[in-house]
Amino acid sequence: MRIEDRERSVRVTDHIETDLVEAAELIDWFRRSVAVRATVEQFAESVVACLKAGGRILSCGNGGSMCDAMHFAEELSGRYRKDRPALAAMAISDPSHLTCVANDFGFDQVFARGVEAWGRPGDVLVGFSTSGNSPNVIAAAVAARAKQMRVVGLLGRDGGKLRPLCDLAIVVPAETSDRIQEVHIKIVHIVIELVERRLYPQNYT
Repeated sequence: MRIEDRERSVRVTDHIETDLVEAAELIDWFRRSVAVRATVEQFAESVVACLKAGGRILSCGNGGSMCDAMHFAEELSGRYRKDRPALAAMAISDPSHLTCVANDFGFDQVFARGVEAWGRPGDVLVGFSTSGNSPNVIAAAVAARAKQMRVVGLLGRDGGKLRPLCDLAIVVPAETSDRIQEVHIKIVHIVIELVERRLYPQNYT
């Protein structure tokens, strides 16, 4: 191996190590935080209570957070680990809805209009925003509160303007979206498992 290739390989390895250490530190923060873990449990209980009452879970976010919102909804409406009845969950992600509302009302309203259309009192809105300041997710939270829905925020940094609009907020203390979203998806999977364990315990025997 040439010297310059060896040096390049070392630099790449250093970057990989840095990324893995940062990710591990955030997972360790999550594991050690009694308050955060309690909030995750409350999040799951809110979903369970909503579904038991015949309600619906709505989710929304932008970019990678949209992917997380869709992932959360499809694991509930589809399946997670084993077969069980479908659970009422949907991400506000339909392209025709998003483009229609963006064209007619502006992009800030794409999720709020979905909440107005499909949300009902007692339903749960899960908003994903790594900054906590996404205008369209903020508007959705305001619309959800007006409809007497419960609002859960999966946020980052300092929680931004969304934090005080949430009944439950989990704020990942990182500055970059990638690190924040890595914890968000871990929370999503844990919540889905907790919901299934409550509603379909036979899947975990």
